[in-house]
This record gives sequence, C-alpha cells and structure tokens, in this order.
Amino acid sequence: MTGPMPDPFADQPDWAPRPPRPLTVVPATGRVELRGQRVLVGLPGLGWRGDLRADDRVVQGARTYVPVIPEHEWYRAEADQIEVFAPLVPVERVWVEMVGERPGSDGTRDTGIRLVSLDGPSHRSPTPVFEADAVTGRRVVHVEGGLEHRDMRAVTETYSGAEGDICVRITPEVEWYRWAWRGQSPTTLEVPVHLLWIE
Repeated sequence: MTGPMPDPFADQPDWAPRPPRPLTVVPATGRVELRGQRVLVGLPGLGWRGDLRADDRVVQGARTYVPVIPEHEWYRAEADQIEVFAPLVPVERVWVEMVGERPGSDGTRDTGIRLVSLDGPSHRSPTPVFEADAVTGRRVVHVEGGLEHRDMRAVTETYSGAEGDICVRITPEVEWYRWAWRGQSPTTLEVPVHLLWIE
C-alpha cells in the first residue's frame, strides 16, 4: 500500500448517530390521513393542547369534524378494543404532527429563546436526552443503526448502567399507558443516552 488509509468516519460529523427527523405540524384541513395520528387542537392566538390522537373525519351537515381522543384513552381503546368518548372538534382547529424531512447538516441547533408565530402550533427540533433537565415520562426517539424507533416513553431519569454508560430505561407508549390503567409494570429497555432524543 502506498497511499494513506481511508478514514471510515470521514462522512460522519462525529461519533454520535444523526438526530432523528423532526416533527412538523400541518393543518388537518389538508389531504392527510388522520386515524391514529397525534394531533394538536386550539385556536390561533389562543394556544394549543397536545397528547391527543385523532380518528377519521366526520361530516355533519356542511361541517367537517375530527374525533379527538386523549392519547391514553386512544391506546386503551386500541389495546382493549373498546369504545371511548371522542369529542368532535372542527377540522380547522386541528393540526397533525407528521415526521418531517431531515434538516441540512450545518450542525446548528436551536438554543435559547425561540420566537414562534401564534398563527399555528409549532414544534421544536429533537433534543438530545443528555441535554435535558428531566426525561421521565417524556416522548423519546431511539435511534439505532440509522433506524428511528418512535412512540416510546422514558421511564427513568439518567443513571449509570452496568457497562458504565449513562443510560435511560424506555418503554413503548402502549405499555406506558397500560401501566396507568391496569397497574401492569412495563417491559423496559436500557438505552445509552447518546442514542436518545426528546421528541
């Protein structure tokens, strides 16, 4: 060999995996599938409420509505195959969380105060868990081998794992909510913090 050895990490900005794709928020009035999607409801200039799931649109007279269910009730209805009460919200007051496109690789992140428009809800970019002040109960994304595992919740704060890594235990959201309505402890997975982002 006469030339230098190629650098296997030349295309990587550093040793950590790339962050997950951010969430974007789009109006439910567009052509977007609603059943099971996370939604926000509210009014421009007033505020927004999250941790909700939607069902398919309902048309009554000339108005279109979206059945909106608190997320814990949606999981209970899906897991136990039961009916739950779902208030009908006018479609123009509903916004849908969608997985967006990966941002450019300029390496910059939102820090400090970020001003937003009150015309519609907004969502922050994913935050590395090691930068968060508290994580228990928060929605997290586990990135491993380039795959994004979403709909997960953190069940612990950061701690020192058996291998010496700083870790957080996570569980699928359905088990997080089942823990509340049945008292059934969730199965958890220990994940090093450099593989987790707050959604």
